[in-house]
Amino acid sequence: MTHDDPRRRIPRTDALLATLGDLVGVHGVDAVKAAVTTAQADARSGRITPEDVESATRAVLAARTPTTLHPLVNATGVVLHTNIGRAALSADARRALLAAAGHVDVEFDLGTGARARRGRGTLAALREAVPAAGDVLAVNNGAAALVLATTALAVAQGRPEIVMSRGEIVEIGDNFRLHELIESTGATIVEVGTTNRTWAQDYSRAVTEWTGLVVKVHPSNFVVHGFTHGVDVPELSRTLADVRAERGLDVPLLADIGSGLLRPEPLLPDEPDAHTALTGGADLVTASGDKLLGGPQAGLVLGRADLVEAMRRSPLARAVRVDKLALAALEATLRGGPTPTAAALRADVAELRRRTEEFARRLAEQGVGGRVVAHDAAVGGGGAPGVVLPSVAVALPDRWGAPLRREGVVAQVTGGACLVDLRGVEADDEARLLTAILTVAHEGDAR
Repeated sequence: MTHDDPRRRIPRTDALLATLGDLVGVHGVDAVKAAVTTAQADARSGRITPEDVESATRAVLAARTPTTLHPLVNATGVVLHTNIGRAALSADARRALLAAAGHVDVEFDLGTGARARRGRGTLAALREAVPAAGDVLAVNNGAAALVLATTALAVAQGRPEIVMSRGEIVEIGDNFRLHELIESTGATIVEVGTTNRTWAQDYSRAVTEWTGLVVKVHPSNFVVHGFTHGVDVPELSRTLADVRAERGLDVPLLADIGSGLLRPEPLLPDEPDAHTALTGGADLVTASGDKLLGGPQAGLVLGRADLVEAMRRSPLARAVRVDKLALAALEATLRGGPTPTAAALRADVAELRRRTEEFARRLAEQGVGGRVVAHDAAVGGGGAPGVVLPSVAVALPDRWGAPLRREGVVAQVTGGACLVDLRGVEADDEARLLTAILTVAHEGDAR
């Protein structure tokens, strides 16, 4: 390196760190040092001048994102898309997350300064939403609710047998099998009935002094048609009442409804809900919070107060408890305004068509052609299998699917087209969606 080599003017790391002290307080010394090193390397290679090292460092840090997760626009027409996070949170829930990000009274009594019950505001909101429940509990997801119930109410009581219909022993996404989850607690599954037909007497004959729970599972991601028969919650509750009266065996009935509806939804008449299950005789209901409820990932437990309390006091409850962020978002979902899930589910088809045609017109003004076509949307998230939500989409070239994903837009590529459905696209995301499509279109033109 000669005496007049411009690389001699590259600022030293310690000098830059001192100059960039404001950013060290925001990003931490390691992140700032890494950005400095990158900028210095660019200066040594001649890509920038030595005098630009500080500004280049600041630019690197300004572009730095706090997470590797990428915000996406859901243009698939699937309201609850599991692979992209299921329910989008409401505006109230998003504000609640920010409020809970710092120190909050999650289990602290401001009046006495003593420890208080964790998430009491959230649990009060859940009780108010489902008055038929004697008590409620929130854990970190639906699977955790079922594991906790099995452990606390069956295995820990020395009654490890769980009676289930063969037609309800299901597999959901990623090879996750419900019976394997239950058996992981040390419980034993007692299968009754057949794949397509189960009767009340099948349950009655299977219950013994070793039975801890009878579990009824809503097969939420498939439908069996034809020569079938199942036992609904009211009939199963009556059957277990007869068993109790005749044989003195008091076995709780747990209904795993899956998708998290708290009350009936007219658009989904076959989808079970917590209120109906409890008033129909279920002793416990378990469900997910991030599906049709439209909230954060959480497992909901509602039912008989003594059973919920036994679950709360189980040592396992500590391992599956819900964190403060989910508690805040869940309470805001229960008490706050409409959720994006509800808006997408109940979207008026005529209004969707008007909105889609306007969107297609805006694309056409920028030289991008796209046909407006009818489209079958879906509930998703393992809910309402077989239910078709009539919708509308803009049909773009199928080869645009991959580049759109790189721009943060997930659409449905099928039938030789890339279909962009606005049902699940919030109004604030339309501008981002438009920009993404125009970017992909213009990149294609350039090639």
